[in-house]
Amino acid sequence: MSEISNQVGAVAPDQTVDRASWEILPRLGPGLITGAADDDPSGIATYSQIGAQFGFGMLWTTLFSVPLMSAIQEICGRLGRITGVGISENLRRHYPKELGYALVILLCLANTFNVGADIAAMGAAMQLIVGGSISAYAVLLGIVSLLLQMYVPYRKYVRYLKWLTLSLFTYVLTAFVVHVPWLNALKATIVPSFSSQSEYWMALVAVLGTTISPYLFFWQASQEAEEVRVNAKEFPLKRKPSQALPQFRRIALDTRVGMAFSNLVAYFIILTTAATLFASAAGKGIHVAADAAEALEPLAGRLAFGLFATGILGTGLLAVPVLTGSAAYAVSETFRWHASLERTPRQAPKFYLVLAVATLTGILLNFVGIDPIRALYWSAVLNGIVSAPLMVVLMLMSSNRAVVGKFVLPGYLRILGWTATAIMIVVAAGFLLTRLRVIR
Repeated sequence: MSEISNQVGAVAPDQTVDRASWEILPRLGPGLITGAADDDPSGIATYSQIGAQFGFGMLWTTLFSVPLMSAIQEICGRLGRITGVGISENLRRHYPKELGYALVILLCLANTFNVGADIAAMGAAMQLIVGGSISAYAVLLGIVSLLLQMYVPYRKYVRYLKWLTLSLFTYVLTAFVVHVPWLNALKATIVPSFSSQSEYWMALVAVLGTTISPYLFFWQASQEAEEVRVNAKEFPLKRKPSQALPQFRRIALDTRVGMAFSNLVAYFIILTTAATLFASAAGKGIHVAADAAEALEPLAGRLAFGLFATGILGTGLLAVPVLTGSAAYAVSETFRWHASLERTPRQAPKFYLVLAVATLTGILLNFVGIDPIRALYWSAVLNGIVSAPLMVVLMLMSSNRAVVGKFVLPGYLRILGWTATAIMIVVAAGFLLTRLRVIR
C-alpha cells in the first residue's frame, strides 16, 4: 500500500488525461506562465542567433528538449505543492546551509545578468520604434517594471502582458510565407547534428540554458507554494495527501502545455531566422536587434520592426518579474523572510528590497558597454552552466523522503529528470573543455 501511495497522482507519459483533468484547464497557471516567461528577450535573441548562425542545424534541440524541460518543471511544481515551500526553503530545512547559500548566489548572479540583458533588449526594441538612446530607455523601462512589480499584483499584471507575447506568433506565420525547404527542415528537426567546434558547444549550452533555466525552477516551485498559501482550502500535500491526485494531474498538464507552447515559438524563431538570415549572413549570426527583426519583413513589411519590438517588450516585461521574483523568493526563503508578490512592499519589505536590488543592478549593467544581443546570448550560456548543479540537487531533493515524504518521484520522472541533468552536465562540460582548448 505504501508503494502505491508513493506514486499518487503520477501521470505516465502514455496515460490519457481524463475528463476531470480537462475540467481544470481554466486553472492552468504556474506552468503556463513559466512557459511564456521562458521565451524572454534572452530566449528570442538566442534562438535568432542560432538560426542565423547555424541554419537548421539546431532545430532538433527544440523537439528534443520538450520532454526533458517538461519533466524538470513538473518536478519543481510537485516539490512546491508537496512541501508548501520553495526550493530555497527546502534546502535550508534539509541540507547544509553552505549548499543553499552557494546555489542561491549562483541563481542571483545568473538572474541579475539576465535581467540586465533583458532590459537592454527592451531598450533596443524601443529604439527600433521611436529612435533615441538605448540606455535611457533601459533605465526608464527598468524602473517602470520595478514599480509595476511593487504596486500591481502579479496575477493582474501578467494577465495583460501575456497578450503582448502573441506577437511572437508572427514568426510562426512568417515560416509559411518565406521559402523554407521543408524536407531539409524536417530532417534537421528529427536527426540531431553535432560539431566539435567551440562555437557549436557554446550555442548548444545557450539553447539549453535559455530553455531549461535555473530561475524557472525556483519560480515554479515558489508559485505552487504561493497557491497553497493564498488558498484557504489547499494545503501542502504532505499534510493533505487526499489532494494529491488532482494536483499532480493539474501540475503535469500545466507544465506540459506551458513547455510545449514555449518550444513551439522557439522552433519557429530558429526556422524563420534560418530561412531568412542564414544565407544572407553567411552563417555570421546577428549583432543588433534590427538584424533579428529583418526575419519578419517578408510577412510584415514596414511593420516588421514594430512587431519584433512589441514581442521583445512584452516578453521582457513578463520575464523580468519572474527573474527578479525568483531571486527574491530564493533569498527570502533562505533567510526566512516574508516572501510574496501578492503582498505589498510594506508587508514584505525585505523581499521587495531584494527584488529592487536585482532590478537596479540589472539596469546598471547597461552602462558597461555590453552589446545587447551578445549579452542576451551570454546570459543563456551562463544559465546553462548554472543549471547543471541545481538540477543534481533538485533530483536528489525530490527523491528524499525527509523532504517529500511518501511522494517520491514516479519512475518516468526519475528517468527523464536524471537524463536531462546528465545531458546538461555533458553539454556544459563540453563547452568548457572546448573553450579551454581554444584559449590554449
